[in-house]
Parts: sequence; structure tokens; C-alpha cells
Amino acid sequence: MAHDLSALDEGYLAFWRERQLCTLTTLRPDGSPHVVPVGATFDPATGIARVITSGTSRKAAHVRAAGEAGLRVALCQVDRARWATLEGVAVLREDAESVADGVRRYTERYREPRVNPDRVVIEITVDRALGRA
Repeated sequence: MAHDLSALDEGYLAFWRERQLCTLTTLRPDGSPHVVPVGATFDPATGIARVITSGTSRKAAHVRAAGEAGLRVALCQVDRARWATLEGVAVLREDAESVADGVRRYTERYREPRVNPDRVVIEITVDRALGRA
């Protein structure tokens, strides 16, 4: 079920605030999907979802390789019959301010992450929301 990004209902938004494990799907250079478990956050006011990760991870490499144009990705979570998918274009943010913001948001939803000097943020500009939450 598609949702209007400008009018997401409270149930859908609440689901994105719960401590849920997500998956991030990026595309490999050959076009095949690379799906990995991640922690993610979503800011509905800006339409930005974020995933913190190591800059040496494959998911970061896929996004980095797409350059400034970004890479189309899907971010999903499921809990029994409830599910939600955010789709959009991802870019890699490596500056200290973006990383600190990503860590702060992750800490609010999950817990404080371990120290990682190679940390980056995959920032997704969401243009489609799907789900039943």
C-alpha cells in the first residue's frame, strides 16, 4: 500500500520510531540486489532516512560508486503483519557534522553505537513510502 509522503499517518510514523531491525537494499555494479540488515532512522519533516555504517562496507561502496547523482535504494522493516518500505536516492555523507547527526539519531532510536573512526552516513532522500503499519 502506497502512502502520501506529505501526510503519513501516526501509526506509520510510530513504526519508524520503534526499535526495529531494518534491511537496506542497494544495487551491485551488475544490477543484482545487495540486501543487508541495518539500523535506520527516518525524519518525516525533511523526508530523509539515514543509515550509519563503516565507510569500508559494501553498502557504502555501492552508494559511493554512484557519485553525486546517488543510488536508488530501498529501506524496509517488518514486524509480523506490519511492514514499511522507504524508497529513494541515497548519497554518502562523510563529513563530521553529518556523521554526528546520524549517530545522534541512531542513538535516539536504538542505542549509542560503538566507536568507529571510519563511520559514514548513507542519506536517503525518500520519494516513496509503502507499507501497512
